[in-house]
Amino acid sequence: MEVSAPSATDSLPPPGYTPVRRRRSGLKLREELPQRVRWPLVISSIVLPLVAWTMLSASGLVNPLYLPTPAATFAAGVKLAQGGLLLSDMTATITRVAIGFGIMAVISIPLGLAMGSLPGIRALFEPMIGLIRYMPAPAFIPLFIIWLGLGEAAKIALLVIGTVFFNTLMSADVAALVPKTLINASYTLGANRRVVMRKVILPHSLPGLLDAMRVNLAATWNLVVVAELVAAQSGLGYRIVRAQRFLQTDDIFAVLIVIGLIGLTTDMAFRLLRNVAAPWARP
Repeated sequence: MEVSAPSATDSLPPPGYTPVRRRRSGLKLREELPQRVRWPLVISSIVLPLVAWTMLSASGLVNPLYLPTPAATFAAGVKLAQGGLLLSDMTATITRVAIGFGIMAVISIPLGLAMGSLPGIRALFEPMIGLIRYMPAPAFIPLFIIWLGLGEAAKIALLVIGTVFFNTLMSADVAALVPKTLINASYTLGANRRVVMRKVILPHSLPGLLDAMRVNLAATWNLVVVAELVAAQSGLGYRIVRAQRFLQTDDIFAVLIVIGLIGLTTDMAFRLLRNVAAPWARP
């Protein structure tokens, strides 16, 4: 029996057929979100809490002493800025964060890379680090005051000890994820251990290292406020404590918003750095 080959018209849709266009809902796993959907969602995430705050404070259900209006909070921030207090406190806090975070990075990144690459180093350091990282960093404040006094050294030490162990283990996990095939191929091509660390492990780990630093930078900002609650004469945390003594909740809200904006800016800077330094790892 002879079977005729299908003609070109057999693959055409029937008359009156309208293809169904699948709309992107933004709820599929790893689906690329269109800009026309992304930006309304981003704006809504900021506008909706602000609207809820305004409505709640204007309803009279909460005493303005406990929940100031957005307008009062903005006015308090302007007043602090005009008096120069906000700038001086921001400078003091950012300086502490930069020094503490820098010391943490200098210690944790090389140690983490060594632990993730050399099993002997990991066996030596991981048990001790795993033990200390569960100790709450604020619990060390009395010891730091005894050892280092009430100056800047105690505050920076709190920032370092509160983040260095977490960043070390996260860096070690990133380095441990480098494919063994890449390392073996490098040895086959004649590379020694130092070249493999510099040309294979470090570039492959770079995106993960920057992501780990982003996470621990947020932890540094949380700890700096705690550090400035004790025997500080400047800083955003000190400004919050001072406002609490005089029941100036509008000042507290203003300072909290400033901290959030600074943190968001630094987080975006790390994302940009990650995309520029490791463009092959962009999501």
